[in-house]
Amino acid sequence: MPRRLCQKQNRKMRASLLPAARVLVKTYPLMSSSSATPLSSGTAGPLRGECRVPGDKSISHRALIFGALAVGRTRVSGLLEGEDVLCTAEALRALGATLTRGSDGVWTVSGVGVGGLQEPGGMLDMGNSGTGARLLMGAVAGHNITAFFTGDASLCKRPMARVTEPLSRMGARVVARQGGRLPLALTGAADPLPITYESPVASAQVKSAILLAGLSAPGQTTVIEPLHSRDHTENLLRHFGATVTSEATETGGRRITVTGQPELIAADLIVPGDPSSAAFPAVAALLLPGSAIEIAGVGINPLRAGLFETLTEMGAAIEFKNTRIEGGETVADLSIKSGPLKGVTVPAERAPSMIDEYPILAVAAAFAEGKTVMHGLSELRVKESDRLAAIATGLEACGAKVTIEGDTLIVEGTGARPKGGAKVAALLDHRIAMSFLVLGMAAERPVTIDDGATIATSFPDFVPLMNRLGGAITEAAL
Repeated sequence: MPRRLCQKQNRKMRASLLPAARVLVKTYPLMSSSSATPLSSGTAGPLRGECRVPGDKSISHRALIFGALAVGRTRVSGLLEGEDVLCTAEALRALGATLTRGSDGVWTVSGVGVGGLQEPGGMLDMGNSGTGARLLMGAVAGHNITAFFTGDASLCKRPMARVTEPLSRMGARVVARQGGRLPLALTGAADPLPITYESPVASAQVKSAILLAGLSAPGQTTVIEPLHSRDHTENLLRHFGATVTSEATETGGRRITVTGQPELIAADLIVPGDPSSAAFPAVAALLLPGSAIEIAGVGINPLRAGLFETLTEMGAAIEFKNTRIEGGETVADLSIKSGPLKGVTVPAERAPSMIDEYPILAVAAAFAEGKTVMHGLSELRVKESDRLAAIATGLEACGAKVTIEGDTLIVEGTGARPKGGAKVAALLDHRIAMSFLVLGMAAERPVTIDDGATIATSFPDFVPLMNRLGGAITEAAL
């Protein structure tokens, strides 16, 4: 489908979002040719104070989806109300679940039970969200209904075959553009088949889609992955009463099995702060001399904490306080103080635990002393943008020395501030946009991004939060 038609469908679906959603996303709408929001960040003073970042995006999607597949009412506190998650909420309404947001910010999901989704009357517009699209494909694949999926211009470029291929083995039928790209039509299986699927990539989205489809299949559905990807789906399946096992394989991977046709029971939960969002104020505080901030209630699931592990190896002063368990996830308050960083080598096996954080890590590496070598980044090629290329292009424009060798990114820092002064193309990618705004806060000269609209997909409060801490991010003219 031509991009213009895809975007037109997006605008029609987005117009139907609940009134609260309109309020939440009106400042930074998804990008279109007429709604770009150029932003500039200049040299800031020390960052000071306490903050709380939005709820974890990965868990927010899953909380709504599992709540919709459970029997009864699930109350979700701390939900990320970015546009990605709101698109998932609207899609679940179209599939028959009831979702409401209270005045206190708590969401209530009245589920339809496993096998209870209904056929939607229109397109399911997933906006910019690969997570929402791939997970809902898995849920729909276990139902004898047909759903049409689309997204914004960025999402329509992203490959979906890695999910639709195993779902087809389970009995779903898919009609899609070349490469399995959106828009696509998916008809779920009348009698879903349990499968054992050996995934070629360590992808929580692929794993989750198969496990979600497996809920409707008799017997056991198994995913074998080469490395252990984030396990929020497994944690939430257990939280809602499903039987899930997870064990190491002889080759260092993971075998995850769900027993199908359970009755999921509604279970309230609190969504922890997103470590991917916490990464931006954390790195900014590390880079700006004299900074000292605290970020409350951040999820530090070991399969998501790769960035903090790497920054600590680089010499970062990060302290984890008040560590506790909430909703099956490990949570802590982070205390961060500025200080010098040194280059390190990041092994490929760490990539699944920090795949979304490489853009901001590369920014930190540009300020560090010595070479930072990041291995195993092929997955960055198929994110909201080709993040590997976007990182290198942006850093080079800001005066950093960068090399790409296959799926390895090498940033050579001097321990001094990069010159900055560049205009960087965000490429419809919220993490690229935020990363280079952080760079501009600590560089010699301001950095401008062509569009910050998609920041709303994961961190609607990013600009005011950073400015409250002492940042200097403003709207810009290109």
